[in-house]
Amino acid sequence: MATVDLRQFRQQVKLNKRKIKGFLTRLEKRYPKGVKLHQVEADIKAWERTDCLDCANCCKTMSPTYTKEDIRRISKHLNMSEKAFREKWLYKDRTGDWMNVKQPCQFLDLKTNMCDIYAVRPRDCAGFPHHKKAMGADYMHMYKQNIEFCPATYRLVEGVMEKAANGEL
Repeated sequence: MATVDLRQFRQQVKLNKRKIKGFLTRLEKRYPKGVKLHQVEADIKAWERTDCLDCANCCKTMSPTYTKEDIRRISKHLNMSEKAFREKWLYKDRTGDWMNVKQPCQFLDLKTNMCDIYAVRPRDCAGFPHHKKAMGADYMHMYKQNIEFCPATYRLVEGVMEKAANGEL
């Protein structure tokens, strides 16, 4: 498995973001037969080259949305009241969602890239980067966002783009 060089990844995203987002927009408008199969294949290959514990860029640069259930479960795990947990670690964004007050995530151990609350982590974290969701209109916004933060998502989309370039879509 290749080591994730986040500096190189950011440069790669900067160079290719416009092209990749344009491809995803075209794919969203015209979802050809067979995309899901190519997405699954590209996902497998992306994970062969990506180790989350080597990267943790999502935890360093993004915040999950905390549901009421997440807050209840995590605060209980930390032996805190829900109110104390929210006051210490979260803020309500303009849409009313509970988010981390700081970046990187307060629960990320920066030495090991491991989550201190992994067993009870937010549902958003447990599902990230959401590759099981089809690259159709309902979730394309998520892929467009996540290519900038997750090397596995970037590599997945790159793999699907390669199939399209080879006329396989």
